[in-house]
Amino acid sequence: MQTLRSSSLALARRALGAQLPLHRLTAGTCKALRSSSAVCQLPGAGRAGAGRGEAFSTQGSRSLATASRALPRAAAVEAPSAGAAAQQASNGGGSAAAGVPTFQEAIARLQTYWASVGCAMWLPHNTEVGAGTMNPATFLRVLGPEPWNVAYAEPSIRPDDSRYGDNPNRVQRHTQFQVILKPDPGNPQELYLGSLEALGIDTRAHDVRFVEDNWESPVLGAWGLGWEVWLDGMEVTQFTYFQQAGGKVLEVPSVEITYGLERILMSLQGAKHFKDIQYAPGVTYGEMFLQNEYEMSVYNLDEADVEGQRKRFELYNEEARRMLAKRLPVPAYDHLLKLSHTFNLLDARGAVGVTERANCFATMRSLAREITGLWLARREEQGYPLGLVQPAVEPPAAAVAGPHSAEPASFVLEIGSEELPPDDVVAAMEQLRDRVPALLDRLRLGHGGVTVEGTPRRLAVMVHELAARQSNSAENVRGPPAKVAYAATGEASPALLGFCKKNGVTVEDCFNEADAKGVEYVWAEVKQVGRCAAEVLTDELPALVGGLSFKKSMRWRPDAAFSRPLRWLLALHGDTVLPFSYAGLQAGATTRLLRNADAPEQQVPSADAYLAVLQHGHISLGLVARKQAIWGHVTAAAAGVGGVVPDSARGGLLEEVSNLVESPTVVLGGFDPAFLALPREVLVMVMRKHQRYFPVYKHQSDELLPYFITVANGAVDLPTVQAGNEAVLRARFEDAQFFYSNDLTTPLRDARPRLAGTVFQKDLGSLLDKSSRVEALVPALGDAAGLGDAVPVAAQAGHLCKADLATSMVTEMTALAGTMGRHYALKEGLPPAVAEAIFESVLPRNAGDLLPQTPAGLLVSVADKLDSLVGLFAAKCAPTATADPYGLRRAAVGLLQALMGSDARLDLGAAVEATAAVQPIGVPAEAKAAVLEFIERRLEQLLVDTGVQVEAVRAALKERGRDAALAARTAREIADEMASGEAGRLYQVMAAMARPVRLTRGKQIDAAWSLDESLLQQDEERALVAAFKAAAAQITPGMSVPAFLAAAEPLIAPLDSYFDKVFVMCEDEAVRRNRLALLRDLAALPAGILDLAELPGF
Repeated sequence: MQTLRSSSLALARRALGAQLPLHRLTAGTCKALRSSSAVCQLPGAGRAGAGRGEAFSTQGSRSLATASRALPRAAAVEAPSAGAAAQQASNGGGSAAAGVPTFQEAIARLQTYWASVGCAMWLPHNTEVGAGTMNPATFLRVLGPEPWNVAYAEPSIRPDDSRYGDNPNRVQRHTQFQVILKPDPGNPQELYLGSLEALGIDTRAHDVRFVEDNWESPVLGAWGLGWEVWLDGMEVTQFTYFQQAGGKVLEVPSVEITYGLERILMSLQGAKHFKDIQYAPGVTYGEMFLQNEYEMSVYNLDEADVEGQRKRFELYNEEARRMLAKRLPVPAYDHLLKLSHTFNLLDARGAVGVTERANCFATMRSLAREITGLWLARREEQGYPLGLVQPAVEPPAAAVAGPHSAEPASFVLEIGSEELPPDDVVAAMEQLRDRVPALLDRLRLGHGGVTVEGTPRRLAVMVHELAARQSNSAENVRGPPAKVAYAATGEASPALLGFCKKNGVTVEDCFNEADAKGVEYVWAEVKQVGRCAAEVLTDELPALVGGLSFKKSMRWRPDAAFSRPLRWLLALHGDTVLPFSYAGLQAGATTRLLRNADAPEQQVPSADAYLAVLQHGHISLGLVARKQAIWGHVTAAAAGVGGVVPDSARGGLLEEVSNLVESPTVVLGGFDPAFLALPREVLVMVMRKHQRYFPVYKHQSDELLPYFITVANGAVDLPTVQAGNEAVLRARFEDAQFFYSNDLTTPLRDARPRLAGTVFQKDLGSLLDKSSRVEALVPALGDAAGLGDAVPVAAQAGHLCKADLATSMVTEMTALAGTMGRHYALKEGLPPAVAEAIFESVLPRNAGDLLPQTPAGLLVSVADKLDSLVGLFAAKCAPTATADPYGLRRAAVGLLQALMGSDARLDLGAAVEATAAVQPIGVPAEAKAAVLEFIERRLEQLLVDTGVQVEAVRAALKERGRDAALAARTAREIADEMASGEAGRLYQVMAAMARPVRLTRGKQIDAAWSLDESLLQQDEERALVAAFKAAAAQITPGMSVPAFLAAAEPLIAPLDSYFDKVFVMCEDEAVRRNRLALLRDLAALPAGILDLAELPGF
């Protein structure tokens, strides 16, 4: 492609830009753009107050470009018709359909497009990288205060994705196209959508959605918030606002856009296999790369020498550190990349276990921190050659324009953003529902009903009949003490004058009055005349918006944080605009509709017209109404093919989907019934979790029909979106079929030895070693829990419980661990009880999950979790206050939930001892004690979280904390008794028992002292001894709290009489010892049941 010199380029941009309408380029113009040697600067919408002006300008002498702040939609190019796509597929992708780019043309179009808006073209890196993010053009350049706007294609190597070229949708070397925009230009999503159109994707026809995906790289110590971009259900781009890199919070947040080119081109060209993508005219992707894909897959999965790679890992680490010592961050970073690739090779070979992974990550993360620190220092030493990012230009202060109505009027506030995560929509709505009425009351603004609604792109507050002005107020305000308010001459002191000035009163307005303590103060009645509501709210709304909080907030500019970037604000009281400013935006009367609407921005003439404007733009604002509409259309679509969507989908899935769209369009799709041969759990996981589809079931059955239902956003071309989603699901099911078929060739017993290649923890051996320990531990736990009959089945399940971790399906979808183990076990003909115990060994996997239901499954689950806890504590891998890399808190909670759910009695002390005995390393006493304390703390929190009073929990744990099921039952029984109050028997027994406890506490009472009834001198002593013996005879180790109280209640009257008549600390030493021994034994009655001293009022 011919290139123009800079002067010609500028002329071309101006010439093209002058002819283009504000919001849409014509198809003919875009065709001319793609065929021309010129690249154009697309014009901006220029909406006042919507952004930061010349976003790419710098304070230094160099400037990359000045980008327009609001890019209009680029030209629409017709997507290939269904017939053309079918013809394309039948031709094996040999030639691209008209208007559809080849692979290399797609790269050229993206380069041309991003160059036209101010990006420099970078080159791929010269060593293996796992993603475009790891090219130093991204990872190092997002650091520091310099502007940086680049785009480049990056071949990305992921050994774990090796499939020998057989899998149609998976390659170990794929091509990403990476874009970095630093600083945020204010309209990156619009810029991105323009790039899709430049590729020939008609965003009016297709369903393009931004779906929450918060990115994190433990290796790089980097994270960001953003989305996956879905094109008809297929993830085609990762869109991220970088927040941190190398452990450094970014001074200037950067936008990262990462395209998956193979996926995009397969969709555009209708190719069903990556090898059929047309790479260039007359050349397919397979002809270019299939041999490379096969041979590198062989190397990555079969031939890479594990020990040699481990040595390389250490050598690259040493060399990177040597470069750091030489103050050379660039070669140090290159060696970190080699280190990362070596790790990826080891991982692909199955040679990295959970704990070894954590150690490798720690090594790479430490290097990344040091490299980024040195890079920043070196750039500063060079005086920041690219200049500095200018501070954001703030909108000018604006007053509320008059005249103002004297009558109440509707009020609307709209907070417009890029797509909010579903949970954040709900959280923000709840906060606004609480805070807006409170704010209006504080501001003395009368109002009618307050309604808060939300969609992924907007939060809306609507107030009916909001007063035009604040109500007047008058209140007495206290000033200085009277004795310092006046001088000896009677004149006002500076303190009084200052008080008067502050409150707008005169000295004559003040009066003296004494407070409750008799101290005389100066007071004044301070009157406030109500201000105009529009003016008051203009002052207050910035704090309201800025005060919203989220689980994870992000910065898109240095001085603002929100769930996702804010892009517009609307505030109207009647027809009066409230021009408050926040995060570089100024509120106006403009809202935004769907991005692919003919007019994406619409003026709202008044607050009363707001809903009508949205409805006319097909925006469904109400969450409840949106959910009802979606559910109604989903169930109708399922009924149309003779199926149902179960009510269980009305929970989390419907909630999430309803907050992923603001203009829902239900789309029914189908898939090849042959895929129903796959395990149902696999199909459902792919549809519900990965794709957010509603699976369709047969009536009154758990069997699936070959249909699914998805919800698109906006008025899309239904056949196009249906076909796209069907293609995505087919690709995912083909992946699953590939893994499943591969797994069925190897029984679990034969897959199990492969666990030897995966290190669990360097001191504790491999996953195979762990599996053997679980199997060995089962008999001891069975005996301790009284479940000896279940041991044979549990031992067989324990032998195979980790085997599915070596299968392809679980390697790909780790959440199916246990599920696939059960499935494969049944396929092999193993006993159903063994298969079920294999599944239950992983339970519970998370909060609210299933719990083991069979004794064998319980034993294997408990054995596995105890092995992790005891072994890792002994290996000094216990969690810290801020980190739990091995998930031991989750393991402890799962262990306790399993025991409590089955009401299984297990002495955890004995269980820890048995577990320590099978460990390959010594487990010192302090490690065992630490494990038990760790488990007990989790048990306390679990019980408190279920609503049991903390005092009841602690009273139970003090005596029964080593038996989770018994402790839980005891805590609930104590709480039930506490509910009866002071008149209840618990408090009566506690009050009576408190006296012997207090009297014996701290006294030296020899354990050898025993009660001698011959030394009893008073009738009250004898009565108490008789009552004590009767109670003690009823006490048993596992008795319930109510049973204990029933046994102890007869002691109340004898104890009261005893302490009224008997002097315990008498002079006769033998009698005194006898009385103390009796009280000691009385105080010990609740031992092993509950600790009364932990209860309130003891």
